Amino acid sequence: MREIPHADSGPAGQECPEDEAAPAERPRRSRALEAGLFTAVVLCLATTLVHVVLVFLHVAPPNTVSKRYSPQINAWVYPLFEQNWRLFAPDPDSVNRQILVRTAHTRSDGSVRVSKWFDLSAADTAAVEHNPFPSHTTQNLLRRAWTSYTDSHGGDDASRTPRAVMMQKYLSNIAADRAAARTDGTFDFIQLRVVTLPVAAPGSAAGQRPSAPAENRLLPWWKVPVHGK
Repeated sequence: MREIPHADSGPAGQECPEDEAAPAERPRRSRALEAGLFTAVVLCLATTLVHVVLVFLHVAPPNTVSKRYSPQINAWVYPLFEQNWRLFAPDPDSVNRQILVRTAHTRSDGSVRVSKWFDLSAADTAAVEHNPFPSHTTQNLLRRAWTSYTDSHGGDDASRTPRAVMMQKYLSNIAADRAAARTDGTFDFIQLRVVTLPVAAPGSAAGQRPSAPAENRLLPWWKVPVHGK
């Protein structure tokens, strides 16, 4: 306990460096925290503004700005922020698609090991059935990836645009990740096969019509990063 000497006029004041330094530190830390918070808020607002503008240009009719900055807009929107008007003008699928995948691995001796076909669509359907709250990923990820792939490639499998290349990698990554969860061993190539069957029209007459031939589309082998153990 420190004694304070007294003078005739009262206690003599003494300076305490520690007591004066502490209040100075607190405002400095407070200013740094406020500056960091202000920067984070500005960045969030700027990102939100950029996102809204780019999505608006994506869904707006073609114009000078959207045509000039089309690569930047597509790079931001696809594949996570893609927009369409199907909520207001629904176009339900008129076909059932069965998407299958198989893998291949090149051994050190040059031989190739090819797996059996695995039905990715059947796995998604099994995960959705009897599930009162199926995830959006299970219901739509694979289906939308295939739709976007066909939209960007047409009838062949040649990737002629940057978006086509991106959608091909997007689809192959989804298939490779799902195959890795159900395949023993490693693989570095995958191949997809898509079987398309039309949905029969309701009514007794529909059952008497001959079924339309199914489309069986075999995609080329795609090189992927090594998966598995």
